[in-house]
Amino acid sequence: MRSFVRWFSILALTAGCTAMLAAVPALARGDVGASAVKQDIPQIAAADLPRDARDALRLIKRGGPFPYARDGAVFNNRERLLPARSRGYYREYTVQTPGARDRGPRRIIAGGRGEYYYTDDHYASFRRIGF
Repeated sequence: MRSFVRWFSILALTAGCTAMLAAVPALARGDVGASAVKQDIPQIAAADLPRDARDALRLIKRGGPFPYARDGAVFNNRERLLPARSRGYYREYTVQTPGARDRGPRRIIAGGRGEYYYTDDHYASFRRIGF
């Protein structure tokens, strides 16, 4: 019986590793399915965004012109709070912050498939913008 349990454990471990390895190329390409998308990102309606964020969103959809040189730069998702995608998939845009002497903490992150995320705490948290 002990050898059967050992054999079954090795088989289960091998099957799990094989399944994980099969997913690696898709993850590297950024082709992750709906099941891999982070489900814990709260949403915010576009109408509920601060006025400056709604203005920035309109500029993004129009293609500019943007007030900051870094607008449109690649967002690398180092915090790993957004769904995993290939490098270059996400772009970041500044949302003006009243009273800030620099770009401030607010951003909109645009995904390559038309999704948008808002952060008002410089990437510590995100909300997906719904329309």
